[in-house]
Amino acid sequence: MKKYRGKILLGLSLILLSLIIYYAHYYVFKDLHHILIFGFEHIAFIPIEVLLVSLIIEGFIEKREQAHIMEKLNTLIGLFFSQLGLDCLKSFVNADFGVEKISKEVIITNEWTEKDFKKITKKIQSYEYNIDINKIDLQKLKDFLNSRRSFLMRMMQNSNLLEHETFTELLKAVFHLQEELNFRINVAEIKQKDKDHLEGDIKRVYELLAYEWIIYMKYLKEEYPYMFVTAMIHNPYDTRDEETIEESIKKANKKNKVY
Repeated sequence: MKKYRGKILLGLSLILLSLIIYYAHYYVFKDLHHILIFGFEHIAFIPIEVLLVSLIIEGFIEKREQAHIMEKLNTLIGLFFSQLGLDCLKSFVNADFGVEKISKEVIITNEWTEKDFKKITKKIQSYEYNIDINKIDLQKLKDFLNSRRSFLMRMMQNSNLLEHETFTELLKAVFHLQEELNFRINVAEIKQKDKDHLEGDIKRVYELLAYEWIIYMKYLKEEYPYMFVTAMIHNPYDTRDEETIEESIKKANKKNKVY
C-alpha cells in the first residue's frame, strides 16, 4: 500500500482541484446546467482519450523504441561478425565436405528479394551440416576464441540481446565451444572421442552462425547498401577471389543501373 500512497494522494489532489474549479465556476456564473453539460461531455470523451493514449500513441512510441532497440542489436551483430563470426564461419565452411550442395545458392547479390532470403533461410535451416574436424586447426581456433573472450563477455552482458533469442543461443554455443577447447590442454593430441565431441559443438555453432549471417545480410541489404557490398565481397561461401567478385558486382550494378 505504501508503494502506491504517493499516486493515490496525487489522484485525490487532482480530483479535489477539479471540484474546487467547478465550484468557483458555479460561484461566479451560477450556471449548474452548463457545468453538468460540459462535465458529462468530458466524462464521455474519457474512453476515447484512453484509446488514443494507451493503444495508438503508446503503441506508436513502443514501435519506435522497438525499432531503436533492433537497430542497436543489429549493430552488435555486425560487430560480432567483424570480430569473430565471419572468421569462424569461413573456417567451418572450408571444413564442410558437403558445402557444394548449398554454396552456389548462398551467393547473395543485389538482385535478391524478400522471397530469395526466405527461400535460403529455409534451406540453411534444413541443410545437414557436415564437418571434417581434421580440416580445422583446433589449437588456432582455441587461441582465436580465447583472444575474443572479453569481447564475448561484454556481448553477453548487453541487455539488448534479450530481444534476440537465436543470437543469444549462438553466443552461448560459442562460449560452450570455447570451454570445451580450453578443457583439453593439448588439442593437437586429443583422442578421437574428444574430436567427435568437439565436432558436435562446432556443428552447433556453424549452424547458428550460418542462420544469423543470412539474417544479417538481409538487414544490410535493406538498411546499409554500401556495407552490403563489402559483405558480398567477403561472403564465406563464395570461393572466387575478391577481384572477380568485385567485378561481378560492378557489372550487375551497371546492368541494373545501381550506382
